[in-house]
Amino acid sequence: MKICLVCSHGGHLTELLYLMEAFEQHETFFITYDSARTRRLEHKYLLNNIGKNPLRMLSATFAIFKILWQERPDLIVSTGAEVAIPAFYLARLFRIKTIFIESWTRVVQPTGTGRLVYPVSDVFLVQWEQLLSKYGKKAKYEGGIV
Repeated sequence: MKICLVCSHGGHLTELLYLMEAFEQHETFFITYDSARTRRLEHKYLLNNIGKNPLRMLSATFAIFKILWQERPDLIVSTGAEVAIPAFYLARLFRIKTIFIESWTRVVQPTGTGRLVYPVSDVFLVQWEQLLSKYGKKAKYEGGIV
């Protein structure tokens, strides 16, 4: 199985790196932001940080479209942040399955990214039981994942 790992370059990347053992038997690649830390990753696509800039979001959407078209992953897994938004909506277009893992730092309030990708996520995991009430029936609590 080919798995696309989508995250920003800080704590969200740290969370995904903690999960790498789960992906050992699969082909993986990252879509993340360009930074000194992410340049050391193998099999990656590096984008400019989107932040809250709508033009950068549009640019990232086109770049991610091209990446997904080229790579054709079977699954996208993300721990956030905003780079996951275009990836998950494009995944729906490409019929790629998605798993979103809400950040372990979010105990009682959902992230903006979580709220935006929840409707298009195939699997949506929270790491604190208190967050279940902030999302709908699709949200699952399986304990601390990271």
